[in-house]
Amino acid sequence: MPQTTDSTETNIHYLKPSQVEAMRDAAFHGSYGQRDDAIVTILYDTGLRRAELSAVNRDMLDLDAGELRIPAGIQKDYPNDNTPSPVTFNLDPSGELRTERALRSYLSNRDDDSSALFPSRKSDRMTGKGLNEVVKRLAAEAKVRPYRSDGRGDADNVTAHTLRHSVAWRMLRAEEGNTIYDVRNRLRHSTVLTTERRYDHFQTV
Repeated sequence: MPQTTDSTETNIHYLKPSQVEAMRDAAFHGSYGQRDDAIVTILYDTGLRRAELSAVNRDMLDLDAGELRIPAGIQKDYPNDNTPSPVTFNLDPSGELRTERALRSYLSNRDDDSSALFPSRKSDRMTGKGLNEVVKRLAAEAKVRPYRSDGRGDADNVTAHTLRHSVAWRMLRAEEGNTIYDVRNRLRHSTVLTTERRYDHFQTV
């Protein structure tokens, strides 16, 4: 079966909550269980892009307040080159993802002084590519098959950006009370038209 990419907006790949849970379970079969669980959890909670997560520092987290603060400088610029504003994420607003617990567990077992939220053994922080490789490995180990509008993909189709799309599906289909505007705000699209174009087909009619 030929692979499709997430660039075709009607054929974007996404995962359902049980599939993300399977990936989180798979994380603990490896040597970096707490770290890998934290990576999947924060991507699936916030919808951060992998390059953005790579740039996050520990002191941007306020777990006592349940918040993640992201400065403008590490966010992806919008297509019209407007500089995005700083943003504060309310972590796990639904209370279902256990984000704070995953991050506390991971950070409590860190024995380094790196400022990066996810440091690397070879450099000061994991790259976006490295974070993506974690996601792809866990998807393969969990044997998840992502969904798309014309059927199903394979585990190899799952990337960090798949988790970003999965945030939209979760908010519109698995949680109550969210609108396309809430998804737009969570994913920080420049306009709600971008959100509608990508995710309107997630809604039922």
